[in-house]
Amino acid sequence: MLSRTATAAAAVVLAVVLVPAAHADGPTVGSDGCRGSMLSVTVCAADGGGSSGSSGSSGSSGSGPAGADPASTGSSKPTDKCSYTLVDDPPPPAGHQAWKGHAPDDGAVYKVACDSGRGGVVFVPTGEAGPAAPTIDPETVARRAAASMRLDGPKVAGPRAAGTYVVGMPMWMWATPSPTTFGPATASATAGGVTVNATAKVTSVRWAMGDGATVTCHGPGTPYKKSREATESPDCGHLYEKPSYDEPDGRYKGTATSTWTITWEAPALRDGGQFTETRATAFTADIREVQVVNTR
Repeated sequence: MLSRTATAAAAVVLAVVLVPAAHADGPTVGSDGCRGSMLSVTVCAADGGGSSGSSGSSGSSGSGPAGADPASTGSSKPTDKCSYTLVDDPPPPAGHQAWKGHAPDDGAVYKVACDSGRGGVVFVPTGEAGPAAPTIDPETVARRAAASMRLDGPKVAGPRAAGTYVVGMPMWMWATPSPTTFGPATASATAGGVTVNATAKVTSVRWAMGDGATVTCHGPGTPYKKSREATESPDCGHLYEKPSYDEPDGRYKGTATSTWTITWEAPALRDGGQFTETRATAFTADIREVQVVNTR
């Protein structure tokens, strides 16, 4: 229990290997009765050895091999150390987000700092114990929950692979949104007595156009209609200044990379945070010049 004048060091030790009993690719009922679906997954974690199942993801923005289970490495050693420090010199001003909607008289705010770089704040109501030292890193559990989700790259609808486009004409870029390509997707995982709820959704798509330009769009983009004629896209567009004749196969080769933001919460620990993962989809654009013949 933390006093209002002391700092408690929490040794965060990952002492289990998480073994999912439900997977995000479809409805599943495990031997322990845990159920899962593509959009709402309960990942039941059990103590013991053995390798974890497939994460169902195509890569990660974190370090280490793509698709690696972050909860399966270094399981017998401390993975992080966190400290909880009372914020009272001075405390956050009234209305600050650290109070989680409460008034300063309702409790206290503790700052969380971990060796891994993870940090944040937790609010503790008056009369309740301070943040307890967890027996497992909640962010590790959150990453396991995220690994059970199906998080795909953008489904590029424009530019079309079979389409041809014109130099100097506005190009509209868009992706077809779906639960697996834009979210939101939710999952929860429990290990070492810690339950974490996680929600993932795409917060941006970065388009590398193949001509050296990049465009960042905060949504799937707007589908083009012929009635729009030669107008610019209202939210996600580009204009090629040179034809693609000299490119390999006569096309610009681009990549649409979505950033999935995963927000997690461990209610019992009053802890939470965010991390991101990326997924990419390749596309091509056939850009040509229009030859105008003057017959006069």
